[in-house]
Amino acid sequence: MKSYQNLISIVKSSTHKSHLLQIQAHLTRTSLLREPKLSLAFLSRIALSPLQDIQYARRVFSQIREPSALVCNTMIRAYAHSNSPMEGFCVFQQMVRRGLRPDPITLTFVIKCFIKIRCLRGGEQAHAKILNGGHQSDSLLLTNLMDLYSLCRRDGEAHKVFDEMPHKDTVSWNVLISSFLRNKRTRDVLGVFDSMVRDEFGCKPDDVTCLFLLQACADLGALEFGDKVRNYMEENGYGDAIKLCNSLISMYSRCGCLDQAYEVFNRMREKNVVTWSAMISGLAMNGHGRGALEAFRQMGQAGVPPDDQTFTGLLSACSHCGLLDEGMLFFETMTKQYGIKPNIHHYGCIADLMGRVGKLDQAYELIMSMKELKPDSALWRTLLGACRIHHNVTLGETVVGHLVELKAQEAGDYVLLLNIYSSVGDWEKVKDTRRFMKERGIQTSLGCSSIIVKGVVHEFLVDDVSHSRKEEIYTTMDEINKQLKIAGYVADITSELHNLDEEEKGHALSYHSEKLAMAFGILATPPGTTIRIAKNLRTCVDCHEFAKALSWVYNRVVVIRDRNRFHHFREGRCSCDDFW
Repeated sequence: MKSYQNLISIVKSSTHKSHLLQIQAHLTRTSLLREPKLSLAFLSRIALSPLQDIQYARRVFSQIREPSALVCNTMIRAYAHSNSPMEGFCVFQQMVRRGLRPDPITLTFVIKCFIKIRCLRGGEQAHAKILNGGHQSDSLLLTNLMDLYSLCRRDGEAHKVFDEMPHKDTVSWNVLISSFLRNKRTRDVLGVFDSMVRDEFGCKPDDVTCLFLLQACADLGALEFGDKVRNYMEENGYGDAIKLCNSLISMYSRCGCLDQAYEVFNRMREKNVVTWSAMISGLAMNGHGRGALEAFRQMGQAGVPPDDQTFTGLLSACSHCGLLDEGMLFFETMTKQYGIKPNIHHYGCIADLMGRVGKLDQAYELIMSMKELKPDSALWRTLLGACRIHHNVTLGETVVGHLVELKAQEAGDYVLLLNIYSSVGDWEKVKDTRRFMKERGIQTSLGCSSIIVKGVVHEFLVDDVSHSRKEEIYTTMDEINKQLKIAGYVADITSELHNLDEEEKGHALSYHSEKLAMAFGILATPPGTTIRIAKNLRTCVDCHEFAKALSWVYNRVVVIRDRNRFHHFREGRCSCDDFW
């Protein structure tokens, strides 16, 4: 027995594969590999990190004639963390055939194998084993099962497992929150946080919860709630955690609040490449291109080397601000000085930059010259947007052709094409395109704009009459229209894609979703309050002009985050310089 203990100690202390090979030779020669404790210790050392060698572990495992459940669990666990997760399920099947009873640990590692390859069917089989084996009270096992269902977009099953868990801890709540996020149930995340803070469930939010919450706030543009999460972080000792601070910078940036983002950035004692990249991207998306370039210079002075995300933010900054020479220089520097190969996002920024300054043919040539990367739909849509701005019908049609080849065309692409045709008055092609869309069943998405007032999300569609204060909103809207007309605002009728007369077009544009959201902002918030709106689609030209006029007449800052970028309207101007 003492010799066994000595051998086990030697195995556990071995740090090189050569030592383990010598030990294996001794175990094989003396038949000691048959001893359960020795075989388990040896297999654990080679199958799991830090010395993980899955091929070596497979050979050793095959030499163990009657592996115990613990040995099988070790091998399944190793496969769950390897590039061959389905092999773990094979070991599980062998284990069952040998008559070994799987325990919760076995099933946990089997589910982790399925998680790695998003295998829903395997998860359902594991779920049946859990029920048959009477393991419904094992929180860790059920939490992993929830995670698998969530990753496979089966949030109903994930929530059912959660509801049936007898003991819910913070980890299980975090998995539920991540499921909400994956399935676009962002508002539910905020409700869970309120309940956890009140300690209704007997467990408190942790740092992982806060990360998820900040992501939800960023997605919703929920600035007030983001502030609440930040206060919770500071009160509970998470205020200096670098990952959370980085997420705060991103959240504030995506809510259009650069002052707060910069405050968090300046307070951080330690800044890594993610920190700098988040700040550069935040400056870029909010239209502060020169500020982003200055931040990159300071990053170099701080001795932090950039990565591909840094250059995405940097090139985006050049794109948003039309800095062609600077953008092309950074694009070249990225490869030559830092050895970073351009990815599809980098090419997208350069194409957008070229499109902004009217070099549409050069942008098309750049995309066609890509060798190692295949242009994706987002890249083509970037160029299509530039075609809309510059009324380039021929190239716009060519770009839509590429989207059709990719089988990636969406209703929004045809709307951009309709915009191009209508801007040059080609109503025949507008009619043909509409007919084509109808024949193919291509339906445009409804524009939806949201505004958060006192923690409540208010959503509006075009001509919306569902809001409880609809009469006040429409009265306010009519008053705003009167005031803006006095100030010189005239509806941009090119935004209306039907061949109507001018009066009809003006009426059709009057109650777009973001206009109703702005009217509600004027109605429901005190004078001087910034109005923050999120829209699911690209804002139209007329709504853009409307917001510029409103910001000047009512002396309000209006921040609209549309599908493409942020628009900061202040004193009759927009941060995008009318290119989006």
